[in-house]
Parts: sequence; structure tokens; C-alpha cells
Amino acid sequence: MRMIVGISGASGFPLAVCLLKELKTKQDVETHLVFTSGAELTARQEYGMEPDEIRELADVNYNNHDIGAAIASGSFLTDGMIILPCSMKTVAGIADGYSDNLLLRAADVTIKEQRKLVLAVRDTPMSSIHLENMLKLSRLPNVFLMPPLVTYYQRPQSMEDMERQIVGRLLQPFGVEMEGFRRWS
Repeated sequence: MRMIVGISGASGFPLAVCLLKELKTKQDVETHLVFTSGAELTARQEYGMEPDEIRELADVNYNNHDIGAAIASGSFLTDGMIILPCSMKTVAGIADGYSDNLLLRAADVTIKEQRKLVLAVRDTPMSSIHLENMLKLSRLPNVFLMPPLVTYYQRPQSMEDMERQIVGRLLQPFGVEMEGFRRWS
């Protein structure tokens, strides 16, 4: 499996790190990472990590300004893309087909090739503009709008338990099982 992971500048960077660490344990998953300059700032603020430390968690890394990179082409086969966290700026760019950077172009390609696109949308409260953009995206095949919401039915004992549950849920459209993910029973 080949998966693109995009990270935008919204809050939730620890979830992106959890996702990349989990995918690194999967022998059959190759990760292709691209993140925005806003994500670089958030990495430092929320996680105390430098962007290069995060890049080490992926198999292949791209510069967000390299619009000619492999993941910008539909002929580069992937199983899809997860953007975690996904800012409302990123949602707006995807919804309007405004592909002025590699993260947005990769999402655009994922949609046009009808591959799975999981958007872990982050913002609150949401405005009518946010909701209209998400409504537009929700009508497209294989687009999953999945805000990283905390659940309590699994009785989490720590932040890590909550993060693992959220990331496990985000991986479900790809059929990737995360160790420690608890389903409703």
C-alpha cells in the first residue's frame, strides 16, 4: 500500500505523529509525506519537534512548493491520502480546486482519480463557509470528512489512548488496523 500523508497548520500535530509512527510499523505501507509551512510552526509549538524529526517517520518526503513531485500526478499510483490535521484553509483550497501547493495538488489528484481522501478537519466553531466547503467535498466519491473527535466508549486511560483511537478510526477507510484500536461492541 502506498499512502500520502499531508499535514496542514491546524492544531492536532500529535495525531499526525501518532499516525506516522503507526504506519511506520506496517511492513506493507509506504508513506509519502508533505506538509505546509503552517504545519512546521505547529510542530514546534504543539509537539516540540523540528520538521526534520517528523520527516524521518516517512518513507518519502516532499517540499510543499514542488508542484512537479510524483504525488502531483495521477499516474503515480497511491491508495489515497490522509490530511491530518486538515485546516479550513486547506479544506477551502481542496473544495475550490485551488492547487497552488503540493499538498493541495496531491489532494486534487486523489479526488480526480477517485482514490480515498480522508480529511481530519479541525476548527471550532465552524462558520457557514466552513460547512459549505465541507458539504461540497462530502458529495464527492471516496472523500471522508472525519474530524478527530474524542470518544469515551473505549474508556481511555490516557491522551495516548485517545490519540490511538482517533488515528485508528482515520485508518479504517484504508482497511489498516491499528493495534489498540477498540471497536464498539
